[in-house]
Amino acid sequence: MAGSLNRVMLIGRCTADPEMRYLPSGQPVTQLRIATNRYSTSQEGERREFTDYHDVVVWNMGGRKLAELAGQYLKKGSLVYIEGRLQTRSWDGQDGQKRYRTEVNASDIQFMDSKGSEGQEASPRVAPFPAASSSGSGAPESSDIPDGDIDPDDIPF
Repeated sequence: MAGSLNRVMLIGRCTADPEMRYLPSGQPVTQLRIATNRYSTSQEGERREFTDYHDVVVWNMGGRKLAELAGQYLKKGSLVYIEGRLQTRSWDGQDGQKRYRTEVNASDIQFMDSKGSEGQEASPRVAPFPAASSSGSGAPESSDIPDGDIDPDDIPF
């Protein structure tokens, strides 16, 4: 196969309220962190759950105000679909060591919470990401799909 691909698709819950900032140029950027769960079975047959954390950076893109919408409507515990690409930044730390951070640079966001859930103000409703077909596309088996969502109170920060 010629070429390359850098694409990330995640569905998870925000681990904290997003942080929206403005660059000196006035351009908004929103940073958030989401948690995703995955499940596996040990050799002894015990089902185990693992949680992965993902740093996400959201910019306004063209006429789409993704950064502003994410900062306004997402909060800790919000279920969100994020599509984008991986990007690694590097810088020199105060101790002179080279530091690296890999983030998802979001190109699309869909708010997946239902309207008015948990007695809170309704967020924009967007249809969830369609399920992949079972034609050998690497879609998870039904036994790998979690029974429930991440409880926001279980998130350690």
